[in-house]
Amino acid sequence: MKPLSRRDFLKASALSMGAVVISTGLAGCLSSSDDDDRSVAFTHGVASGDPLQDGIMLWTRVKPENADPVTVDWEVATDAGFSSLTHSGSTQANAAHDFIVKVDVRNLAPGQTVYFRFRAAGKTSPTGTTRTLPAGDVSEVSFAVMSCANYPAGYFHVYAEAAKEEKLDAVIHLGDYIYEYGAGGYATEDAEALGRTLPADNSNELLTLADYRKRYALYRSDPDLQNLHAAAPFISVWDDHEVANDAWREGAENHNADEGDYTARKLGALQAYFEWTPIRPVSEGNESVIYRSFNFGNLVSLHMMDTRIIGRDEQLSYANYLTGSGIDSARFTADLTDSNRTMLGAEQLGWVQNAIGGSTATWQVLGQQVLMGRMNLPAELLSGFLNPSPAILALFQELAILKTRYLQGDPSLTAGEIARVETVLPYNLDAWDGYVYERETLLETARATNKNLVVLAGDTHNAWASDLKTVGGEQVGVEFATSSVSSPGLEEYLGLPEDQIAGAEQAIALLVDDLKYVNVNQRGYMMVTFTPDEARADWRFVSTIKDKDYGLDTARAQSLTTLPGAGNRKIVIGGSGITTPTS
Repeated sequence: MKPLSRRDFLKASALSMGAVVISTGLAGCLSSSDDDDRSVAFTHGVASGDPLQDGIMLWTRVKPENADPVTVDWEVATDAGFSSLTHSGSTQANAAHDFIVKVDVRNLAPGQTVYFRFRAAGKTSPTGTTRTLPAGDVSEVSFAVMSCANYPAGYFHVYAEAAKEEKLDAVIHLGDYIYEYGAGGYATEDAEALGRTLPADNSNELLTLADYRKRYALYRSDPDLQNLHAAAPFISVWDDHEVANDAWREGAENHNADEGDYTARKLGALQAYFEWTPIRPVSEGNESVIYRSFNFGNLVSLHMMDTRIIGRDEQLSYANYLTGSGIDSARFTADLTDSNRTMLGAEQLGWVQNAIGGSTATWQVLGQQVLMGRMNLPAELLSGFLNPSPAILALFQELAILKTRYLQGDPSLTAGEIARVETVLPYNLDAWDGYVYERETLLETARATNKNLVVLAGDTHNAWASDLKTVGGEQVGVEFATSSVSSPGLEEYLGLPEDQIAGAEQAIALLVDDLKYVNVNQRGYMMVTFTPDEARADWRFVSTIKDKDYGLDTARAQSLTTLPGAGNRKIVIGGSGITTPTS
């Protein structure tokens, strides 16, 4: 194995906005941090992430009683008792990097499980468990996939359940790790009753580096999140709320002119992200580049993409296409299908095309934020989505009946009734439905290279599964989308009462052509397991996030599978071990 040169060391040390050091083995002796008589605490636990076949990023934060630097030691071992050390060393944690320490551990073996901990001023951190990427022939890979954790909205029971998984190669976090809103903002109405209010010094909307750092500190004080970070390596990407709602390349819906310069806000937010997550930046001097690949032997190539910050053009809005007689369809369609319209940017699009085309792994997996599956609904439903009310359910049911008759070839349908189900529009222009040319480019890449494509998505706070087809109708892959950790979903947005959930889910699944599964009202995560023979998604839902007493809702659990190879690559419903939705 080629050793790291001093040039490599300096380059790697400069990659992160936080304090990163390289550890290639055992240090001759550790610093005498035990001699520091100050009071310190590892209040935010430990974490690991961005595994390589020979390395892993380790993370902690030490909380001192004053602003002076603190000497922090680390230890890595092959056993939980730390009798067989492989790596050790010391570094300084300081106020410039929020007293965060990130250690890039190298010279590990592929597929190796190791244990790690930190020491400072006589205190020892919790022990973390992590593992490197496997090499060669791999028989199985399992991910816990999650997104959208809003601290004031409810307890992080989803993190607690994921930490209990017996086989977990990595946690894939698809963004909205924090939310930028202040007290009284989105999904905070139950915060006081739950004991999850925002602290007085961080209760406003986040605008500065200091604001974002404090919000991360709040989230990372949660024991369930700490336990999950200590249990497995994270592979993460940001979405919009790590900066501001509906962020795009040059702005965000939740950024106003009186809130200062957006670029300064964004850079502060991204600095805090790199400091507080165990991520290995991939481009020296460019803290906003986050797309990267992880190869799990010959089985899975995971390509993590940024659909939010780097290249995204501003979202389209139906409000800009309304006329006295409805929507200006010609102008809307022209803008929607514009070949210059981008979500990824040219550089990232070229990177992911090359990554998919150049990989020989059985499964090509895209870890990204927003729904890629087509979510076209009858056009008359759009006003109900834009101005939600309980009346929308009746319209759903009426259109679902018409769609059933249409699919059955009912000759009694009138031209007007047919038009009602055939005239469809994308309901969410913040998703890939608002960036159709680039989506088609990606799907065509998978088709042309004959790859088995699985897309993972978050963002919507609901669980979905869709077949992915080209414009020409050719099946090229599937999308599995996770629900949220705690943010509310369609049930709240549309005001759906509990007894109408099942009907709404059935209607949506019927009305959206490529949609095979939806859960509109529960919080949870996905376990996605890959073998040479199948890729399987298991949705797990918690019974509540509003009470400390909870359980897994096994009655609503769902499992779906896709198979590799041309002619397959679509969602399989039914069959061995596969359950169907339970209403």
